[in-house]
Amino acid sequence: MTRFVLASASPARLSVLRAAGIEPTVRVSGVDEDAVTRALGAAAAPHTVVTELARAKADAVVPGVVRDGIEDAVVVGCDSMLLQDGELLGKPGTVDVARTRWASMAGRSATLLTGHCVLKVSDGVVAGEQAAHSETVVHFGTPSDAELSAYLASGEPLAVAGAFTLDGLGGWFVDRIEGDPSSVVGIGLPLVRSLLRALEVDVTDLWSAAPSW
Repeated sequence: MTRFVLASASPARLSVLRAAGIEPTVRVSGVDEDAVTRALGAAAAPHTVVTELARAKADAVVPGVVRDGIEDAVVVGCDSMLLQDGELLGKPGTVDVARTRWASMAGRSATLLTGHCVLKVSDGVVAGEQAAHSETVVHFGTPSDAELSAYLASGEPLAVAGAFTLDGLGGWFVDRIEGDPSSVVGIGLPLVRSLLRALEVDVTDLWSAAPSW
């Protein structure tokens, strides 16, 4: 049986997959994202950065997956960053940085880029790879000072790309999006399905259970 391995610690990505019938094996890559970005250089295109980060994460977990006895799998790595005014924005990390970013984002639009890399592992060896990125335009609302302070105090925006979520508290402050909502959450289901198909894997064969309504 082919296992679906998610190379991410993101609870949001895990939740998206579970809701879509996938019960993945989770492996955290531990990739130094800053080091990968520096190695690409300042001239690297934004979509290249997120795609190469996704590839690095997928590559990093394959040896451990094989050591654990999982010899047939699809390994999926993802990385998201917000592109605003030509600058790629990752996780803010601190309240001050998140507040500054929201001062710039409020009432405006930016593009959420999500890189995806899918590796097909057969008999313990990487037998195929597909990678691509998605782009979704996010139109932000304008939270009041009190709302923004409460949001920052929650801690949620500090550890997510672009200092916002669509599926959590941040969803109150997103007016609309243009594109795939699952991609904004962190893993684009339509794109992953197409990458799997290119590797001759049907996503329905990976479903752990039929959806219940």
